[in-house]
Amino acid sequence: MDRSGKEALATELKDKFSKAKVTMFADYKGLKAAEADELRRALRAQQTEVKVLKNNIGRLISKDGALGEDAKKLLDVTVGPTMIAFSYGDPAASAKVFSTFAKSHEALKIKDSLLDGKLLPSAQLVELGDLPSREVLLAKLLSVFNGPASAFVRLLDAVEKKKGGAPTESAEGVQN
Repeated sequence: MDRSGKEALATELKDKFSKAKVTMFADYKGLKAAEADELRRALRAQQTEVKVLKNNIGRLISKDGALGEDAKKLLDVTVGPTMIAFSYGDPAASAKVFSTFAKSHEALKIKDSLLDGKLLPSAQLVELGDLPSREVLLAKLLSVFNGPASAFVRLLDAVEKKKGGAPTESAEGVQN
């Protein structure tokens, strides 16, 4: 690839770095082609794109410092061909797929990554992958919000029963 081709590729990758919510790095030496395709398909379902980054292209991307200091440091210390996954969707869902795949395939070794342009150590990327899904977290939050209201309704019902007030109807229409 000539110099202008490398610069065009660097510009394209720089755009992907800036758009991605999380950029995950991994060493993929020893990973079979079929396994890599399996990972790509699983990540594609999470709005994540996988590319292979060569050292010289990585340094070309970070040369001007436009991606930030953390990205420059990370790209400068990246050694050997590196698999990079650009996640444009839910970062936790992509990290879950990535870390689960790495646990079941020893050839894929997760490296330090970037979350919104900030350095994300590999251990924290695995922790991000261990988080429950967004829907589960929202359901838990909703139950926390509903808890006080439910407790208040139960308290009012108990006060009414203690006063010996009129019987109340339950949801099934049976009188208490």
